[in-house]
Amino acid sequence: MDPSKISLPVLKNLSTDTITENVHMINTHNNPNPRLSYILDRLVSHLHDFARETRLSTKEWMAGLEFLTSTGQTCTDVRQEFILLSDIVGLSLLVDSMDHPKPTELGATEGTVLGPFHTHEANHMESGSNMSKDTEGEPLLVICTVKDTNGKPIPGISIDIWETDSTGHYDVQRPEVNKGEPDGRCVMTSDAEGGFWFKGIVPVSYPIPHDGPVGQLLVKLGRHPWRPAHMHFMFDGKGWDPLITALYVRGDPYETTDAVFGVKDSLIVDIKEVTDEAMAKKYDVKVGHKLLTYDFVLVSEEQSAKLRDQRAKEALEKLGRRVKIVDGLPVPDLD
Repeated sequence: MDPSKISLPVLKNLSTDTITENVHMINTHNNPNPRLSYILDRLVSHLHDFARETRLSTKEWMAGLEFLTSTGQTCTDVRQEFILLSDIVGLSLLVDSMDHPKPTELGATEGTVLGPFHTHEANHMESGSNMSKDTEGEPLLVICTVKDTNGKPIPGISIDIWETDSTGHYDVQRPEVNKGEPDGRCVMTSDAEGGFWFKGIVPVSYPIPHDGPVGQLLVKLGRHPWRPAHMHFMFDGKGWDPLITALYVRGDPYETTDAVFGVKDSLIVDIKEVTDEAMAKKYDVKVGHKLLTYDFVLVSEEQSAKLRDQRAKEALEKLGRRVKIVDGLPVPDLD
């Protein structure tokens, strides 16, 4: 980048009153991307207003930078501390809810946080497989369907599924136990009737990793690091809006204080039992075996995009901002 070939506006007299407008002016002068301009405009405005409203001290500013630096340094191939940080301040859930809105009035399954422990190393398994090698966990039969908002089965949907072991750890947290092989996770495909079923273990509560900067922040805030028992699901198929969700066990002691704000009422489920011989025989389990059933409902990309655009315009109009939707994202409407 040759500075002699870049034409920029002359900065005005810089002060606490003029710094924001100067940053906006220089950020937008040569920027051809209206979405990037809009994001930076809002980011700079809110950051500067935050500093003004709190009268942010140099010491606090440096502490914040050191915290973010430490957060980055804690990240590894199997631990994403920034996702964890996003989770515990509610940003992850907010972004997912805005970017993948679900028309719940049509029965669509709501999304929730991805979490920091999804991987692409899971093995593809056929329905009926056992995805958990944990002999200490309580065996669980999971029977599910995937349908659209009209109740029509959706075949050929790819479903990522993952959960912790009975100690509350994901496989990537205990490679010495599973010898680096995927465990407690798999990928399945819905059948012609939109169904899939598998065997795992009854989910257990567990704490998010709290030995790093995010854990230190929770201590300062007087918060606990625990998540209620749950099982993750991620759905993907051509023409369908991606769904990242989880099912939470009803009655868990952390159901109402989830450290990452992931629990939604529609995602709380009961763990039941297989009660009749016919079902037990069909799924090769004994009567009394723990059972989880759920009917997932997906929305099309078109349904989600229309709802996302509508909600974006409504929300920004309430804030007094005129916008138009370009490539599914709001930008300032300057016409």
